[in-house]
Amino acid sequence: MQQRKRTFHVLYLLVTIIIVGTVGYYLLLDVSIIDAVYMTIITMSTVGYQEVAPMTSYAKLFTVVLIFFSLGTLGYSGSQLIGYFFGGKLREAWREQKMKDQLSEMKDHIIVCGAGETGQHIIQSLEKENAKFVVIEFEQEKLEAVREYSSVIAFQGDATSDEILEKAGISRAKALVASLNNDANNLYAVLSARQLNPDLHIVARAITHDSHEKLIRAGADKTVSPNEIGGHRMASMILKPNVIAFLDTITHSGKIDLNLNEVVIKHNSRLSHKTLMDANIPEQTDLIIIAIKEAGSEEIVFNPTKDYLLTPGQTLIVLGEDEDLNRLKVLAES
Repeated sequence: MQQRKRTFHVLYLLVTIIIVGTVGYYLLLDVSIIDAVYMTIITMSTVGYQEVAPMTSYAKLFTVVLIFFSLGTLGYSGSQLIGYFFGGKLREAWREQKMKDQLSEMKDHIIVCGAGETGQHIIQSLEKENAKFVVIEFEQEKLEAVREYSSVIAFQGDATSDEILEKAGISRAKALVASLNNDANNLYAVLSARQLNPDLHIVARAITHDSHEKLIRAGADKTVSPNEIGGHRMASMILKPNVIAFLDTITHSGKIDLNLNEVVIKHNSRLSHKTLMDANIPEQTDLIIIAIKEAGSEEIVFNPTKDYLLTPGQTLIVLGEDEDLNRLKVLAES
C-alpha cells in the first residue's frame, strides 16, 4: 500500500514538472504548445536535440532549473516504478518459493485454519510455546495483519480445499485447528482434513450451540466454543473471583511465572514402573503433580496418591515453572 502511494506521488510530480515546463517555454520562447511540450521533454530527458527557438537568458536559466528538478525526479521515479511493477512480484515470488521450501521440510507440525480474532490468539499461543505450525487464511487483509506482527509461515487459501490442505503438508502434520468464520467452513475443513489424514488430531471452533456434535461426526477430536468459554469465565469472575485470580496467576501473569503443562513418560524413562513416592518428582523438580492421564484412555486421575504406579505412556499434568518442567522432561525421557 505504501509503495503504491509513493508511486502515484511520483507520477503526479512528473506530470506537474511537464506542465510547468510546457507553460514556461510557451511564455519565454513564444512558441506553440506542441513545441513547448517538445522542449520540456527533451530537456527533462537530456537527449540534447536542437532547441525549437533561440534561447533567451531567462529561458536558459529556466532550463537549468528544469534539468535540476527533472534529473532527481526521473531517477527517483524510475526506481519507484521498477519497484512497483517488478519489486512486489519478485518479492512475492521469493516469499512463495521460500515458503514452499519450508513447508516441504516440515513434519509433525500444526495447521491453523483461519487468522481471525480467535486464530490470532491461537497463533500467539503457539508462538509462545515455540511450536511448528503453518497458517491458512482466505482474506488478504487478515493474512497481512498476521505477517506484520509475526514471522510464521502463512499463505492465502481456502482451508476447506484439499489442494490447499495438501500444500500445508497435511499428510505430515500432527494436528489441525479449524478456527474459520462460520460453522459450515469449519465443518468442511474438518471433513477434508480427516479424509486426507486419518491420524490427524483435530480441534474445531464451534460457533453455534448445536454445531459441536456435527463437528465431532465430521471428524473433529475436540470442539471449542469461544462464546461459551467466555460466558462461563465472566460468570466465574463474579461468583468465584479468587479462583479466577489464581488461574490467571498460574496461566498468564504475576510475579510467580507458573504454568500448567504435560509430560509423557517414555518407555526407557527412569520414572517408569516407580510409584510417585519412589519417583520423588516434587523434590527433584519442584513441580506439583495435578493429575495423571493413562495411556490410550480418556480417564484422568486427579491428585494421585503417593503409591500411584507410573508406567510408560502416562501423561503427567504438572504445575510449575518452565525450568522445572524441562528437568521433568529429562527424567521422563531418559
